[in-house]
Amino acid sequence: MSGVLKSAFQAIYTQRSIILIALVLGNLAFNVVANTCFKVSTGSPNVRSFLFWQVIGNTAGFLTVISLTMLLRYIPLHIAFPVTTGLAVIGLQVVGSLLFRETIPSVRWIGTLLVIMGIVMLSR
Repeated sequence: MSGVLKSAFQAIYTQRSIILIALVLGNLAFNVVANTCFKVSTGSPNVRSFLFWQVIGNTAGFLTVISLTMLLRYIPLHIAFPVTTGLAVIGLQVVGSLLFRETIPSVRWIGTLLVIMGIVMLSR
């Protein structure tokens, strides 16, 4: 009987881990999309284009909030918020440098490394 219980607990743990990873990655993706759309909207040639990117960005922002809320069912706020926010900072820095050709000084990349180390420390 203990083998059955052990298998059941392992399945639950694995399923929970998959859900957590999916929610964190979803939150990251929605956050990056939202902020990228807001950046794109600033270069819009007309109101229609501006509103289009704003609607997409706000929809992705709403999904960011929903994914964070769902994540809070599984982990405490004091862990979920810094982790998702830190990952968003890193994701947006990478997108900014690649997609928008924004120059990011070495000091900022060192700061990004510190953020990553902080996320690792918070998640343990």
